[in-house]
Amino acid sequence: MKIYRVSDPEFAPYGRVLEDPSFAGLIGALRKKEMPKGNVVYVPGDPELEATEGGRAMQSLAFGELPVQVGYCNGDNTKLNALEYHRSSEINFAATDAVLMIGRQQDVSADMTYDTAKVEAFLIPEGTVVEVYATTLHYAPCNAPGKDGFQVGVALPAGTNLELGEKHERTVEDRHLTAVNKWLIGHPEGGLAEGSPLGLVGKNLDLYED
Repeated sequence: MKIYRVSDPEFAPYGRVLEDPSFAGLIGALRKKEMPKGNVVYVPGDPELEATEGGRAMQSLAFGELPVQVGYCNGDNTKLNALEYHRSSEINFAATDAVLMIGRQQDVSADMTYDTAKVEAFLIPEGTVVEVYATTLHYAPCNAPGKDGFQVGVALPAGTNLELGEKHERTVEDRHLTAVNKWLIGHPEGGLAEGSPLGLVGKNLDLYED
């Protein structure tokens, strides 16, 4: 699978690179967090990351003073498994090289199916901060070439990815809401434990398999 870089023009429909001196300390704090082997851990909000200058700056610089949570998604992964989207941008900051497999929400059909052949891959170099637009489908990052794990920080509006307060089944899309501000489309081979209706059609992509 071809891997672009987030600095390439191909990334423009999906997001943009952000730069600010305050992010350096935030990325340094992320390097101290666990990076499990063989699986992925996601923490929506981490007090130590949120207390850094960069963590505090996320609220004003990236989210226009909306309340935010700053956490991380660390681990060891090469597969797509699912795709999700939010009603807001997501900020990713990389303490290691990592790869995002992403797509466009505009390509999701009315019945909430999506062809994985449309997914593209982008390398986030270590130390880079990117905004991933609300219309970008994404999920857990993947190991970069030659690496055996990744550490990627995640900033989102406060409450995102937390437990829902009611059952959602009013519309086809509503049934894919599996957490606050999180619409999830699973692949049959993804081993999802989150209870999302499936919708990814085609191959469950592995970044390093043909």
